Amino acid sequence: MRCSTRFLCLALWAAVAVAATAQESTDSSAGDQAVGLRAELRQLVGEARDRVFPSLVSIDVVTVQYRGGKELKGRATGSGTIFDTAGHVLTNAHVTQGGEKFVCTLSDQRRGRCVLVGEDPLTDLAVLRLELDEPGNLPVAAFGRSAELEIGDVVLAMGSPFSLSRSVSLGIVSNTERVFGGGFGSDDLEEMELERGQRTGLFTRWIQHDALISPGNSGGPLVNLVGEVVGVNELGGGALSFAIPSDLAARVLATLIAEGRVQRSWLGLAFQPARAAGLDRGALVSSVTEDGPAARAGVQAGDVLLAVDGDDVDARFVEQVPLLLDRLASRPVGSRVVLTVESGGKTADREVVTEELADDLGAQESFHAWGLTAQDITAKMARDLALPSAEGVLVTGVRRGGPAQQASPPIQAGSVLRAVAGRPTPDLSALVALYGELDTVGDAEDLVVELERRGEHRLTLLEPTRDRPDDPPRELPKAWIAVAAQPVLPPLAAEMGWSVERGLRVTRVYPETAAERAGLEVGDVLLSVAGEPLRPDSAADASLLSQRVRGLEIGSTVPLELLRDGETLTLEVLLERTRLTPDQARRSTDRDFELTVRELTFFDRDARRWSPDRRGVLVENVESGGWAGLGGLRPGDLVLRVGDHEVRGLRSFREALDAARVARSDRVVVVVLRGVRTHFRFLEPDWAPVD
Repeated sequence: MRCSTRFLCLALWAAVAVAATAQESTDSSAGDQAVGLRAELRQLVGEARDRVFPSLVSIDVVTVQYRGGKELKGRATGSGTIFDTAGHVLTNAHVTQGGEKFVCTLSDQRRGRCVLVGEDPLTDLAVLRLELDEPGNLPVAAFGRSAELEIGDVVLAMGSPFSLSRSVSLGIVSNTERVFGGGFGSDDLEEMELERGQRTGLFTRWIQHDALISPGNSGGPLVNLVGEVVGVNELGGGALSFAIPSDLAARVLATLIAEGRVQRSWLGLAFQPARAAGLDRGALVSSVTEDGPAARAGVQAGDVLLAVDGDDVDARFVEQVPLLLDRLASRPVGSRVVLTVESGGKTADREVVTEELADDLGAQESFHAWGLTAQDITAKMARDLALPSAEGVLVTGVRRGGPAQQASPPIQAGSVLRAVAGRPTPDLSALVALYGELDTVGDAEDLVVELERRGEHRLTLLEPTRDRPDDPPRELPKAWIAVAAQPVLPPLAAEMGWSVERGLRVTRVYPETAAERAGLEVGDVLLSVAGEPLRPDSAADASLLSQRVRGLEIGSTVPLELLRDGETLTLEVLLERTRLTPDQARRSTDRDFELTVRELTFFDRDARRWSPDRRGVLVENVESGGWAGLGGLRPGDLVLRVGDHEVRGLRSFREALDAARVARSDRVVVVVLRGVRTHFRFLEPDWAPVD
């Protein structure tokens, strides 16, 4: 039975009233009525839930971001809804934004890869398509009419908050045409951004509701009590939640499935409601883009738009402006639109030929050997950055200490690359192709880079990073006494009642070393070595002992004067060769598995109380969205085995990964020691197709 949500609100109010009355009265019929209303509410909510819950999916995303001149892998989560048996999933564009890999978990726990069909940042909507190994029957949801919603209607918000499995929250519609203005009654319509420079919500009047949504709910459905999707949840917090109306979402979904993108017309106009100008009709033209279609047709800021192709414009209030923008943007690109405007007290028709509304932001890429990231320049970016044209490639970041920063003069973020090595770079694709050619040639000469910054045309020399071996030359070993020590200064010596004012107090005697065999103990205060006094001047002089013995001969014996239990002693200590520190350890970075490991050192084994024969490599860095990161490897893990290969050091580790590359394994088992526990981790490489 279909039941209106307004009836349910009355029922809820009645249930509360009856329940309150029941506490003060012994009338059994009132209690029975409350129980019945509660049961009916539970049934309505349950039926609505069951119509949509099966089509709800949780979305895991591996993202690619560009910061500090580097490409970084990350993770994101969101929710979505299946709307057809072909497996099309509707979600938010900010969930898929920057996505490189998508995995959806269905209600029956099936888990499969998805491909991105298309994104529409201006409405913050996107479509994925499921690619399941065993598709089976896919449950689908149905749209309801968001235009039929009224304030007070009961709605359900569904999704996967904080990456938890399917959840539902209950609330009511607070506003059916929410827009974001300047506040305090302002008629300015504020632009929202998905990220810096990317507008969204231009054509949206949000459904405001108070059903709780949290991070991870983004892209999930807003459902009425009939079990129809009336909105796509986008943002919220506390009692303020906002959803994209289903009437708009259904149109965008169909377009993205059919065409992969939403093509819109652009006139180069912005509006304020007529009320802002004290008028009772039309819409105020608040701004006109220079050299845009409307400007070329003679439309000016301050004009009042009265009609479009003879149809009256009614945008007296700020809530009506998105409808006007959508009305104009929905015209076919290249079509002729007659705008009737009132300008200077006179009415005139202006014929405007629309242009395509281009993307706000261009694609971005990382150029590792050059130490920078760069982006295509769109027409909007060129206008916002006051560039003469969209030709060239924008430098968005420079890696610290990288070739671009070390160039002469340095390349800075915000510069526009015009040419590299004498080859023009009109757009990102040309730069990517040129980068590939230069990398293949492997020319060691510097590259001449032509760029513009703040109107200046500059030339700079850039030396690309050359592939260097992971094992750089090491410092020659020096003499060493195997202890750690802290400086003793007069205030500490006085408090301890020692007869000396300065020295080095032994804090650690490394086991199975000449220092231990010579009888050195923790607490000894070292006073001199080979007759040279040890008198630190500050707390920063902890390395004073190492400095004094580094120039001596390895294998020789030196006298070490010390204070122990108030007595002065002299011990003969054999000088050993220095041991590698973690900073000096060799490292290996694998770009496929996106992790960096290093060899074990004497100090690693000592700090973790591992035996001298402990073998493996230590994970030092992991990209959270890379294969190693997604498989659960963490910095600090000791890798013991990769597949069937025991890992004893860097060489065997590289050989194990190379074997996985050759086999193109779907799953690579990695055994690690984490703390005192051994863990099995499963990496799932996403190998590039073989040409």
